[in-house]
Amino acid sequence: MGTTHDWSRAVDPDHLDEIRTNAGAFAAGGPLRLVLEVLAYPVDEAVEGRTTRIRVVLHADGSVSVADDGRGTETRVDEDGVARVKPIMATKDLRFYGRDDAPLLPDGSPRAGISVVAALSEWVVHTNRRAEGGWSQRFEHGLPQGVLEAVPGQASTGTVVQFRPDPALVPGSLTADEVRAAAQAYTAAVPIEVVAESV
Repeated sequence: MGTTHDWSRAVDPDHLDEIRTNAGAFAAGGPLRLVLEVLAYPVDEAVEGRTTRIRVVLHADGSVSVADDGRGTETRVDEDGVARVKPIMATKDLRFYGRDDAPLLPDGSPRAGISVVAALSEWVVHTNRRAEGGWSQRFEHGLPQGVLEAVPGQASTGTVVQFRPDPALVPGSLTADEVRAAAQAYTAAVPIEVVAESV
């Protein structure tokens, strides 16, 4: 076990299914809710003094990326030299999911964790750069696809989470102005740049 996630399992399919079954509750605010769930993590690190900037990009393909310059997601390397990233995408965040005392996101909804984003997205690519190296993993509806791939050319630490909400589960659109307005609640902790690509 761990303080935030259960490291004993890489995937909790029942948890992911539960999120999708209750998509209306977990994404009542549409795609913005998913963006806020992702943003909450680098903001946590900013409060701890480990992140100094965040950049949100609304991509022309309907996906959204959230990039930060923090320490990167915790990664453990076993005795065989195989890296394993904390299973944040495919297992529940024990601090928030289903808890009555979960803190509220800027839109007023209770924080549930980034696994909600993974489960309700067509795909997520989680790129993670730590002091000891960089890795990337793709997920589809929360399920990891392929193996954890090493990312060469490490220049700095940080995390990029890029995801495309599944419109069948998370209807609605998203604008840069909406994200900027909601992110105002976080800007006391860290500067957040929001940009939209041209179609």
